Amino acid sequence: MTTSFTHALRRAFTRTLALSAAALLAVCGSAPAPAAASADARQGVLAAGRAPMLPLFVRRSSDGHLLAYEPKAGGGLEAAVDLGGGFAAATALLRATTSEGGARNDLFLRLGGELWYTAERGASTMPVASAMDVHNLIMTPGDMGSSAAADIIARDTAGALWLYPGRADGGLAARVQAGTAGWNGMNALAGYGDYTGDGKNDLLARTTAGALYIYPGTGAVTAGQVLGARVSAGTGWETYTALVSTGDNDGDGRADLIARDPAGALWLFKGTGVASAPFAAREKIGNAGWNAFNAFF
Repeated sequence: MTTSFTHALRRAFTRTLALSAAALLAVCGSAPAPAAASADARQGVLAAGRAPMLPLFVRRSSDGHLLAYEPKAGGGLEAAVDLGGGFAAATALLRATTSEGGARNDLFLRLGGELWYTAERGASTMPVASAMDVHNLIMTPGDMGSSAAADIIARDTAGALWLYPGRADGGLAARVQAGTAGWNGMNALAGYGDYTGDGKNDLLARTTAGALYIYPGTGAVTAGQVLGARVSAGTGWETYTALVSTGDNDGDGRADLIARDPAGALWLFKGTGVASAPFAAREKIGNAGWNAFNAFF
């Protein structure tokens, strides 16, 4: 399945970089656009309650270029689309999709301590939060609170976990504490969709010892009630140098997980929707070469 990447997406990213003194890097040229899937098909994912099929974004270390890889039916990735350079200054890059159906591919960038939102379509580019450099892990798990907008989950330097509920206009509502001090024992956060089969988006977290846990989303955005009791998703995950979810990669409607190994190969763990055994056996979807990228989202 392919989705549409328009010249507007690239222009929106360029606008954000141009607005910030922290990233005065030129972006030139024009990115090609893959064939577009129908909007009805994408909204059908939302209507059926299935995980959205979203592209994998990566940033190339050598030149700061952002590349997009569309999901491939059955599992895997289509050929890369180069969205241009100028992203080296960003200390965090997050998807900011404003629809769980994935009809838009918007972006959050952290530049210094300021978080910016930029839209794929239209002229919307704006700062949405300040002092975000207090967070040393930051990601978006999709919508955790039934707002049809992507939320942000971030860990601060004290080890507390925070949820920033997303708004439809790309902004963020007041943050809510999702976890008390103790999250410094984690070195990776991932997930985009439901891994337990209850229809609510969940959070994946890896400990420094390599154990992976599912923290079930409750659908609530109340302090202390965002996440349920954790469920083990296995051990041995310390071998992977990057963990990321783009929702459903293979088209079966379930949320999957993508991991990079030390040799630079990329692996797909297809979701089962069953909390006690959340992933099928891994499948290689990318040969050595993925160590060329220093951001996955």
